[in-house]
Amino acid sequence: MQPASSAEPQRLAFKYIGFRFFWLTTLLVGFAVQIMSVSIAWQIFAVTGDYFLLGLVGLCLFTPALLLMLVTGLAADRFNRRGIMAICLVVELLCCLGFLTLVEAEAHQVWPIFAILVVLGTARAFWSPAAQSLAPNLVPPEALSNAITVNASAWQFASIMGPSAGGVLYAISPIAAFGTGAVLLLLASVFVLLIPKPQQTRSAHATSLQTIFGGFRYILSNKVVLGAISLDMFAVLMGGAVALLPAFTEEILKGGPMEFGILRAAPGIGALIMAVTLTRFPIRKHAGKTLFVFVALFGLFTVVFGVSTSVWLSIAALMLVGAADMVSVTIRETIMQLWTPEEVRGRVNAVNSVFIGASNELGEFRAGTVAHFIGPVGAVVIGGAGAMIVAGLWSRIFPQLRQQDGLDKKMA
Repeated sequence: MQPASSAEPQRLAFKYIGFRFFWLTTLLVGFAVQIMSVSIAWQIFAVTGDYFLLGLVGLCLFTPALLLMLVTGLAADRFNRRGIMAICLVVELLCCLGFLTLVEAEAHQVWPIFAILVVLGTARAFWSPAAQSLAPNLVPPEALSNAITVNASAWQFASIMGPSAGGVLYAISPIAAFGTGAVLLLLASVFVLLIPKPQQTRSAHATSLQTIFGGFRYILSNKVVLGAISLDMFAVLMGGAVALLPAFTEEILKGGPMEFGILRAAPGIGALIMAVTLTRFPIRKHAGKTLFVFVALFGLFTVVFGVSTSVWLSIAALMLVGAADMVSVTIRETIMQLWTPEEVRGRVNAVNSVFIGASNELGEFRAGTVAHFIGPVGAVVIGGAGAMIVAGLWSRIFPQLRQQDGLDKKMA
């Protein structure tokens, strides 16, 4: 960790040079991932015209993280996290070049694309716990909340601008899209190597079933971390509405592709605005109570979106959904990183990453299944109400999490 010139620890993460390179890496990787995601989807549909195959893309990317969860977390605790990230970026770069080669060859079979996607998903599986665990090594506890907020803003910015950039580049040429993704990943590989060698306490225990399952054991034994992870999982599982946006746009709001694009970007815009706000006005007190309030607001604004028949009210509601989620993400991730010992942080983050991915996938499945029986409005309203109920129940079940005060140290 490289502190600022003052001897007093700084609360702004950008004061630390290692974090600046880390943030640039996150931004470049975020853009590359979004550009590749859009391009891969268009390429598969252009070749096959099969909607089912589009759904397999997410499955190919998520399955390696699920199957390798115990291995990826242990690797992040045993080996140099910066080195793991660099290796993952090289693999992702090779995957992007593989997509580029297939496009240039005008291949009419998609199985090579899915084979590369599995490799890409494997690299992402190792990347996530290593990257999430590295941030606390780059800044002191006083700056951790700011670091998580600022780093999340990089992902949000990429999620807003990346799909549009990918669409434009693919319209120009698939080669331009995948070529740009490759260049961004190459630059990210350079920046990750410029991160100063962080201080990392590695797990010294011999590999055994006890060490492999160390992340699970720690989560189950620590009510604060268990509450934070499970709160996110169940709130997202209940409150997700993104999967039903096409139906809402066309059937409820009577809009078209332009309105759909704005609605799709609205949560990211709200989250980005809130991230900027939190960097200027960080949460200093009553973090636990604030967490539960904003999870409840996440559910409430989801309900507002569900009952809205106005495009502009729906956009505003989704922006507020994104803003509320950003507050809860910042608090939840900071508390989780703060309470997790360095030697098991990788394994805990691996479990957390899989739970988040599963809740997103299952949340879309829940929304689609319920909408099939009672319609999209009922599915979203029930989900939003469910998220509010989860917030209330979890505040009672996990009083230790509710009583958490500041975000620069854990409570005794």
